[in-house]
Amino acid sequence: MNSMKKLNMVELQQMVSEAILPEPMVKKLDVHADDRGSVFEVLHDYELPYTRVAGEGDVPSFGQVYIVRSPVRGTIRAFHRHQRLWDYFTVVQGRAKVIVARREYGIAHVTDDAIWSTVLAAETPSVVVIPPYLYHGWESLTDDTVLVSIGSEVYDSECPDEERIPFDAFGDVWGIKPK
Repeated sequence: MNSMKKLNMVELQQMVSEAILPEPMVKKLDVHADDRGSVFEVLHDYELPYTRVAGEGDVPSFGQVYIVRSPVRGTIRAFHRHQRLWDYFTVVQGRAKVIVARREYGIAHVTDDAIWSTVLAAETPSVVVIPPYLYHGWESLTDDTVLVSIGSEVYDSECPDEERIPFDAFGDVWGIKPK
């Protein structure tokens, strides 16, 4: 499996504007610490995809922020993809393995080039950017993992922008493998 490449927002926006299927990206976050503790910024409006709004021009797309807690190590939340929504994941407690697949479900053999993985850890903050059309999910690697997910659109339970497939649709991609 390949690690996700570092975030380059200009390159990502260019891929989207040219209708090239973008790849997931990882952005390391700067932590500012002093004797009071620490703080890090997760996402800025200039890093969001833009939507054209009549009379207002291009505005950053923002939908909602939600917190996902997995109380037990090994919990898998996967796989799904969106047609419009962009996901941004960061872990604020514990560790999580994020898997992103650019492959149509049902293909018998998945090549390594189609699967990306990275580990997010609270002690080394990063954000994973997941563009539309890519299957994705995550597994908690520690007890009490807390993941913050930012979506470019509000979730609509009546007409969800998601297609779900089984967690094992791409084979044995979960867990930490010996090296």
